[in-house]
Amino acid sequence: MTASRIPPIQALLAFEALARLRSVTLAAEELAVTPSAVSHRIRQLETQLGLKLFVRGDFSLGAEGSAYLARVREALAVLQQVPAGDRAGPAPVRLRLGVTPTFSRELLLPRLALFRHAYPEVELTLLVGVPGAGQMNPEADLEVSFGPAPLAGVESMMLMADEVSPVCSPDVLHALGPVDGFASTEALDAARLIRTPLEPWRTWFRACGIDRPEPTSGAQFNDLGLVLDAAVAGFGVALMRLRLGRAWLDSGRLVRLSPRSVPSPHAYHLGWKPGTLQRWECAAFVDWLRQALKS
Repeated sequence: MTASRIPPIQALLAFEALARLRSVTLAAEELAVTPSAVSHRIRQLETQLGLKLFVRGDFSLGAEGSAYLARVREALAVLQQVPAGDRAGPAPVRLRLGVTPTFSRELLLPRLALFRHAYPEVELTLLVGVPGAGQMNPEADLEVSFGPAPLAGVESMMLMADEVSPVCSPDVLHALGPVDGFASTEALDAARLIRTPLEPWRTWFRACGIDRPEPTSGAQFNDLGLVLDAAVAGFGVALMRLRLGRAWLDSGRLVRLSPRSVPSPHAYHLGWKPGTLQRWECAAFVDWLRQALKS
């Protein structure tokens, strides 16, 4: 058997624990992972072996599952007697994720250690691209996109909506003086508006009942993080996605000009080509990311 055919040790441990405890919850507690991680590892093992290990909902083993469990327990007993450094681990499972810059920095990377802990056998590669491309990166297995609609020609789910509100640096606010919620033409005329096609100002204008076209002058950026960094640097007033820009507000680098926020017409979506979720690692990541962004 080649190394690529040896099942990952995490999948074998999940199988042995589930067969012994007959409960996904108890197996997850013993292994210090989530119940969904146990389920995904069993699916991974069954896919690699081409066997149906459990035959009923109470986690009863079939004949093939029972025979394989005996071998697994023998192998685990042998491994416990051998120093870990003397054996090569299983080949990594590779997953390529397309991401946008600010999403990856602010929302994904701070949570990614949890995924690595749950699925240490998955080698994740991030492919950073410019938001708004409209088409999936052909090198990606899964892709996080941003815009009013999902990527074309793929299966998808919405990951995260958000609300927007105007922000600026404390120094710019001091120079502006009273802004009255930044909801009047007088307040807009006194400020320099930082522009981006990713989050147009017309969303705020319409919510405030201001009949004004999209600005055509002023600094413009095609990355939401750069828009906020420009606001910190004193370029003017930016329209911030509040969940995405929480770190800028929490640090005091930016302050809100209005207590009001309005729904953005844009959202983050996760897309994949048909059939991709047949791969256990892709299904596991989709499930993990959806849950991770709820916190």
